[in-house]
Formats: sequence, C-alpha cells, structure tokens
Amino acid sequence: MIATLALLIWLYLFFLHGKFWESTPELPPATPPEFPDVDIVIPARDEAGTIAPVIASLLAQDYAGNFRVILVDDNSTDGTAQLAGTHLKLTIVTGKPKAPGWSGKLWALQQGVEASTAPILLFADADITHDSRHLSSLVTRLLTPRADMVSEMVRLNCTSLPERFLIPAFVYFFQMLYPFALVNNPLKSTAAAAGGTVLIRREALDRLGGLEKIKSALIDDVSLATEAKKFGPIFLGHSGLATSIRPYPQVADIWNMITRTAFTQLNYSALILAGTVLGLTLVWLVAPLEVIHGHGWHFLAGLAASVLAIVSYFPTLKRYNQPKLFALALPFIAVFYMAATITSAVNYWRGTGAKWKSRAYGGPGA
Repeated sequence: MIATLALLIWLYLFFLHGKFWESTPELPPATPPEFPDVDIVIPARDEAGTIAPVIASLLAQDYAGNFRVILVDDNSTDGTAQLAGTHLKLTIVTGKPKAPGWSGKLWALQQGVEASTAPILLFADADITHDSRHLSSLVTRLLTPRADMVSEMVRLNCTSLPERFLIPAFVYFFQMLYPFALVNNPLKSTAAAAGGTVLIRREALDRLGGLEKIKSALIDDVSLATEAKKFGPIFLGHSGLATSIRPYPQVADIWNMITRTAFTQLNYSALILAGTVLGLTLVWLVAPLEVIHGHGWHFLAGLAASVLAIVSYFPTLKRYNQPKLFALALPFIAVFYMAATITSAVNYWRGTGAKWKSRAYGGPGA
C-alpha cells in the first residue's frame, strides 16, 4: 500500500503538477515596445560585501527610458551607503527605525516606494547583480502580454561543495511547491514570486492596498504575489540575466537560511508541519527504501517512483551545471531540508527564532 501510494504521488507530480520539473520559463533578452519610467528600490542592511557591484550593475542598464536606483540604507553599521557610491541616477534614503508591526525588509521597501514617483517599480535585493539587458527584459514581459507583476528566480551562487549539493535542490523544491506554469496561469490560484527580482506596476500595488497589506510578512515575495494575483495576471520565471553573489560556503550557512523562515512558510502550524514531514517521507524516503529492501511489486513500485524523482531533477541540475549523478543524493538532501524545517519549528516554540541582520525572526512575538 505505501509503495503504491508513493508511486501514485510521483505519477501525479511528474505528469499532472504543472511540469514543475522542467525548470522553465526563462525570459530572454528583449527590447520593450515602449519605455515607461522605472524606479528600482533596493533595501540594504549591512551589505558592504555586495552593494558596490550590485549598484554598479543597475546603473549600467541599457534601458532606453528613464530609470533611477533608490537605495534604502536600513540602519547599516558597515558603511553600506558610502560604498554604494554617488551617481545622478542613484538616490540614497536613510532608513527610519522599523515601525511596529512591519518586517524589516518590507519597512525598508515601503520607504523606497514613498520616495518613488515612477509608474513601474522594481524591487531587487542588495546581493544580486544584473546583466545590462535585464531591466529591458523585465519590462518587455510586463507589457507583452500584459501582467501586473513579473518576478524571477535569479541564478543562485553555486560554487562551494555545500552549494553544489544543496542550492539546486532549494530551487527544485521551490518549483515543486509553486509550479511556475500554475503561477502564470490566471485561472489557477497558485501564486508565488522570488523576492530578489519583482517588477510591479504602481497601480497594481495601490490596488492591493500597498505594502502595508502584507507589512508583517516574513515571506514577503509569496505574500505580495498572492495579493497581486487576486486582481490581475502575474509571471514567475527563471533568470539568465541576474545572479545572486551572496555565498553560502558552509553547510551551516544553508541550514540557517532554511531554518530562518521554514516554519513561517507553514504558518507556524504543528498540524501542517506533521503533514509536511509525512508528505516528505512518502515522496522521498519510501521509494528508495523499497528499492533497497522491497521485493516483487514493492521493489518495482519503488524503482519506478525513484526513476521519476531522479529524472525530474535533471533539468535543475543542468541549469546549475551540476552532474546528473547528484540526483541520487535527493533523498539525503530531502532529509536535510526536513530536519531544518523541524528545527525551525522547534526554534519557534522555544522562542529562539533565527536572526538575520541583527533582527530576530520566527519566535513568538518577534
């Protein structure tokens, strides 16, 4: 029964779950039919290690319309604003102390929005560099076909051995949770975004109630996409024109990234956590165990489910230029992510939620 259930789950995931495993679409370089003004808002808190190349890449955009970069220095202590430099198209906003009820990033973004006047806003992270054609590509997709919001999963850093094993899986699991084809289908309720690159119409942001509507959200990208899709079409894809330069050289770095908000993703629900652990067990552990220990139908069902899982990971590994043999490690990687999610919950219940940029996350009352 369990082996059959695992196989049925994989048959559904592979053939009926929005072809999440294809690792598409990716926006190509393109020139928009028109060039509306764009304000690029960058929230930054203690980003001295990355801010200079990020700002330089944004100022070098070949966009033929008017654009400017608004850097919101969120009470940095490492000279982030000074390292950003000076430029006619760069405005630096000194962040105010975080207002009650707001998450740190959204409070910084809100101040950037208040300093902005353009009809199009690009929210981008302070650790992502951009090809000079990127802004034009994003605006093209916003205009044709018309969308209210365009977001991209940028290429994540994948250099160290821990990154090579764990980062492609992070992207793969995100695709499984939010199949891009379903996000991009206006008839489906699935909504998601990748916070590193979010292009949104000001009128759409105003229509949903502004950032104040989601002001306390820690997973702000998905929350914004959920609200935006209630009023109009959104797009989520992969980017070949933007790259995260934030390194995760140690396993602990990736572990901390996951534990920071994993339980938040589950709405701090013990019941959802239990269901998630059960689901991960059925999806990732039953099939390989049946291949090792099963006989007859149990073995065949486990083998078929394992093959589907392995093959489904190939496109993501190809995107990150990693060998196909890494797909054999998926059950172990799933256990790692499962353990990190459980730890995220335990940290929350103990009131010791993770910290990021000297701010506490994930604890009751944080």
